[in-house]
Amino acid sequence: MSIDLHNAVAVITGAGSGIGRATAHAFARRGARVVVTDLVGERAHSVADELGSRGVATVCDVTSLDDLQAVRDLALDHFGRIDLVMNNVGILAVGPVEDIPFHAWQRVVDVNLLSVVRSNLVFLPVLLEQGAGHVVNTASTAGLLPYGFDRLPYTATKHAVVGLSEALALYLRPRGIGVSCLCPAGVATNIVEQIAFYGEPAPPRGPDFPVLDADSVGELVADGVTQNRFLILTAQEAADELRERGRDVDAYLSRLTKDVP
Repeated sequence: MSIDLHNAVAVITGAGSGIGRATAHAFARRGARVVVTDLVGERAHSVADELGSRGVATVCDVTSLDDLQAVRDLALDHFGRIDLVMNNVGILAVGPVEDIPFHAWQRVVDVNLLSVVRSNLVFLPVLLEQGAGHVVNTASTAGLLPYGFDRLPYTATKHAVVGLSEALALYLRPRGIGVSCLCPAGVATNIVEQIAFYGEPAPPRGPDFPVLDADSVGELVADGVTQNRFLILTAQEAADELRERGRDVDAYLSRLTKDVP
């Protein structure tokens, strides 16, 4: 069921910068052809130009089903097939939960979670028909662990993406389609551009996970896809946290809250 990236066709949303751009390059280095999409057309075209003949670019707003259908059609028209889809767009609303307005919740849910739902509706029929392919959903360690109370809409949607991905793997793997869930910790990207701030900032709580550069994360994604791994972590320390949480969630939460005034 593992996918050979050589001459595979990958569609990546949010590929104009950060993890998406780095993964596009990592896939291309392994011989893949990449449909680079981004909300900002200049960024998408710049990355496609970097990839040369292995890249093609288009603008895509992941809150638009029509845009995603246009991406699918471009991939099929330009490269003749689709083998891999990476859902990689995310935004944040940051602040005390009581200060984050409902419309901010709606926006984060629409971009972070419902974009994956739209992508499934558009791309899964193609992969299911050919009986092969791979899906990568970008979540976060904030979708595995409870530290992100200062960005609760992001945390909630990333937990949802993890759960969606895990259940999707049970459905798709018997049909020849792999599923990976990328859960990065700190990564040096421009995601700050996608943050809306509300109220007084709360001091973040959480482990001091290492911060990786985006290129290293792109390599981790490419390796994870070729090895057909479900969970792709950028900080192996997160696995230790998961094990502690799994042994006794009440004790785990008690440890995290004991120093809160």
